Amino acid sequence: MLEYLKGKIVEKNPAYIVLENAGTGYRINISLQTFSAIKDQDEVKLFTHLSFKIEATTPTGFMLYGFYQQNERQLFRLLISVSGVGNSTAMLMLSSLAPEKILWAIQHGELPVLSSVKGIGNKTAQRIIVDLQDKIGKENISTEFLGTAHNTRKDEALIGLTTLGFMKSAAVKALDKLLKQNPDLSVEELIKQALKIL
Repeated sequence: MLEYLKGKIVEKNPAYIVLENAGTGYRINISLQTFSAIKDQDEVKLFTHLSFKIEATTPTGFMLYGFYQQNERQLFRLLISVSGVGNSTAMLMLSSLAPEKILWAIQHGELPVLSSVKGIGNKTAQRIIVDLQDKIGKENISTEFLGTAHNTRKDEALIGLTTLGFMKSAAVKALDKLLKQNPDLSVEELIKQALKIL
């Protein structure tokens, strides 16, 4: 299983990129969220999801999806776990709405927000809300998204804290609290102050 790919971007557009890694070019489908995050970069690390489905458009049956943030990949995987929501629909949702907005809509049962995405009818939107409301609470991904999306300092501090042996969920809560109080803290300051809380 491919966890992530890191390499040089040789082709880039809002729907996919071609990433060169060890002499091999990988075509990776991306969302607009990821495209926006990587648009100025020549080299990138994407968290991947490999899908196998036999379709006329993909003769090999393999499709590779890439995400700049692990949380976006986690949300993608939650969305495709819902009956009637395929890979293309999930990517369309992530391209049409910010991940925080999707999470908020699911948590608050906001049917019109989800059904505003092209191809998502009321029945599908309702199924997404019913199937994922509890899962989102249990997996604690909403707090990781809201207010601190695409925060690389937070990600680096989180890696540091978990390497030191702290539970990820406790470390995330501590970092979120610190970043709400002071969004400009450096990685070192975040770790130091989080150690006082944990």
